[in-house]
Amino acid sequence: MKITSYLVVLVLFISCVPATEQESEPEFMIAAWTGGGIADTDEEWRTELQRLSEYGLTDLYLGAGKEKLEQAASIASEFDIDIHGWVWTLNRPGDTTAAKNPEWYAVNRNGDNSWDYRAYVDYYQWLSPFSEGAREHIKSNIREVAKAEGVKSVHLDYVRYVDVILGADLQPVYDLVQDRQFPEYDYGYHPNAREGFKELFGIDPMEMEHPELSMEWLQYRLNAVTTLVNELADIAHSNDKLITAAVFPFPEMSRQMVRQDWASWNLDIALPMLYQNFYRQNFEWVKFSTEQGIRESHERFPIVAGLYIPPMNPDELDQAIQKAIEGGASGISVYDVGAMSDEHWEVIKRLSEERN
Repeated sequence: MKITSYLVVLVLFISCVPATEQESEPEFMIAAWTGGGIADTDEEWRTELQRLSEYGLTDLYLGAGKEKLEQAASIASEFDIDIHGWVWTLNRPGDTTAAKNPEWYAVNRNGDNSWDYRAYVDYYQWLSPFSEGAREHIKSNIREVAKAEGVKSVHLDYVRYVDVILGADLQPVYDLVQDRQFPEYDYGYHPNAREGFKELFGIDPMEMEHPELSMEWLQYRLNAVTTLVNELADIAHSNDKLITAAVFPFPEMSRQMVRQDWASWNLDIALPMLYQNFYRQNFEWVKFSTEQGIRESHERFPIVAGLYIPPMNPDELDQAIQKAIEGGASGISVYDVGAMSDEHWEVIKRLSEERN
């Protein structure tokens, strides 16, 4: 009888013990994007990472080569900051290997490839997800990052097509009114894509009167990026890395504007870039976009809200963060470290104290 009473008391005691760290709710991600130029030496990295840690940063999406990623990751571990390898995936400016293979490049509805005709800006040099050579090259790039010791994830960016429609606030920058899908910005017409589509549906998209309005042709192009991303996810996972991606604001918008169906991807974390000023939207839109991403992805992966710092004062940053949280975001990521003032960082520090 005494043994039975003891066991009952023990069970009751165990049930009151706080959950282990592994069982507790994951912390709220407080992240930032940055290029590798913020530090070079170990001492510089230690100083910078300590500063970011004191503000509550948990994750850093770092655009750098394998060696610098490993350097940063080894030091970041001292401050409980995770380093993610940020990779420009299909847009490859300065890629000397790709430049030797013009058949790898994306093609628009006018028949121009992205090496010869660079839509909007010179650095728009897009590879085609329909080119096997391009796909293998991209996989090789991802393998390099996935092998970086200490890195938390391979972080995909520019994993889409050229913007067929720019955000409302960006169109005047290029003296454009995009009230329809213009052929010079409508990409995905690589010869392999046209041939494969014709085998399925009996018609070359270029022979359609309005291929930009074909739902089948849109979905066919979406699928090419989705299969590529899922193959890259396999590479990351096989190297014990997560796969994360910077994506357009919410899935339907992404499909229409940049042919990106990220709700269908095998991601571990999605970071939609909720840059409300690009689209002439208010902060309620940040909440709305977050909700759409969670709903369409069926909560298969966390949504971390990307926030664009340059147009926002600290109070506005706080508003954007609160709207992201109301929408269900599992974290926020600011673009970028260099745009943050001391006052912006104080907002981040308060967020860390409240959430973590």
